Amino acid sequence: MVNKVTTASVIGLNAYKVDVETDVINSLPGVSIVGLPDAAINEARARVRSAIKNSNLTFPSKKVVINLAPADLKKEGTNFDLPIAVGILVEENIIDPEKIKDYGFAGELSLDGSLRGVNGILPIVLGFKDYGIKNVIVPEQNIKEAALVEDINVYGADTLSDVVNHFIENPIKPTKINASEYLQKKIQEDFIYDFKDVKGQHKAKRALEIAAAGGHNMLMSGSPGSGKTLMAKCFASILPPLEMKEALELTKIYSISGLLSPDEPLMTKRPFRFVHHTASANGIIGGGSNPKPGEITLAHRGVLFLDEIAEFPRNVLEVLRQPLEDSEIVISRANHSIKYPAKFILLGAMNPCPCGYLGDKEKQCTCSEYQINRYLAKLSGPLLDRIDLQIDVPRLTSEELINSNQEEESSEKIRKRIIKARKIQAERYKNDGILTNSELTPKLVKKYCKIDKDSETIFKAAILKYQLSGRRYDRVLKLARTIADLDSSELIKQSHLMQALQYRMINSSDYQG
Repeated sequence: MVNKVTTASVIGLNAYKVDVETDVINSLPGVSIVGLPDAAINEARARVRSAIKNSNLTFPSKKVVINLAPADLKKEGTNFDLPIAVGILVEENIIDPEKIKDYGFAGELSLDGSLRGVNGILPIVLGFKDYGIKNVIVPEQNIKEAALVEDINVYGADTLSDVVNHFIENPIKPTKINASEYLQKKIQEDFIYDFKDVKGQHKAKRALEIAAAGGHNMLMSGSPGSGKTLMAKCFASILPPLEMKEALELTKIYSISGLLSPDEPLMTKRPFRFVHHTASANGIIGGGSNPKPGEITLAHRGVLFLDEIAEFPRNVLEVLRQPLEDSEIVISRANHSIKYPAKFILLGAMNPCPCGYLGDKEKQCTCSEYQINRYLAKLSGPLLDRIDLQIDVPRLTSEELINSNQEEESSEKIRKRIIKARKIQAERYKNDGILTNSELTPKLVKKYCKIDKDSETIFKAAILKYQLSGRRYDRVLKLARTIADLDSSELIKQSHLMQALQYRMINSSDYQG
């Protein structure tokens, strides 16, 4: 008699229900797995056999046929070990098939019968919940992550014997974790870098505050040692805390990528991804034979920091254009396409020229015009069009460096203003499905970013002077909207628009490409 055990396969960020069908037939002993399994699932035959025997349980002495339905869905990963073992034990009349009808199973088996944690448990359990499954058994290593899901009973098992005993005589107690309370406890953690330790650079700090408040992209250019990298690292300390929905979405991404710690089951801080200029295009956007999230997805709802951005290969930078515009990345393969979210703040830092001292007041630039143009050409006009704030970060004067008596504003004070501005945006866009001004569509820009007649006159002159594109036009209005929110102003005033227009380091048409 064929029995069915429920599990799930993760594709992208979503889990799809898979029925593990098991049948024992009169034939030579062996195990056959069908239904598009990958190599890891095929190798489960040896793991499951040893795990069952080493748990002092019986393994069929006949042919075991296992079908992973639906058969046209590609199955990957080691989380199929446990449901396969349970299906075999049902065939051996060790587990009652009626008792597992409302259960989902996921977990990897060791040869001695112990259970090991697997990646992607959160999306798997969420998938079980969506399919109406009321109970789930996972490895103890994954229990904290799985228990974040509400309205489903989650049981953690250390061994295959624990799973068997759960259905016979010794039920496992379900584990519950209040995700909201857990998130609130972790929000108050301290940051290593703080803006109070950054001397001077008040214009750059103000630009970073605006970028954090509205989720805008930003590029800093300046001489070596002017503080660009330090301010970028401090940027993480002024980002607003994660909302519960954002935290769960991030946790799914990091769980699938295998970057989630068993002791920290929920992402509680916005990610800050520091990418070296030797990174490949696939490393940035994701991919591979079994597609995995790249840096732009790992930076979702957080920051992707590209230090020395002009040192990146141009083809690597160009792959950022579509995700910056659409806030998502689609990875296409022959048999399927996977969509990953990519709503991140791009934060870039660069020198103005190869030697780094173009325009410096203290040290003379040694680069030729050809070298400078070639260096700047790495940043194409279309890419710069997607960067809202472009500012120059000059070298600090000797007075600014030596003067230690001047007290700089702390990250905590800046963060309070940003949280206030974010709350204004959340209330304004509660019915529009977005969270920040940077996510405004052209239609929503017309609705929420209206300016008066005097501002229109100034804007028309700026469009002619800077040759603003349609995209840049919208981005300036979004930036002005954020500046108005920081001032708690319902209307975009002339001063807000003027400030938004000044955050242009250089006209994008001056760059080649």
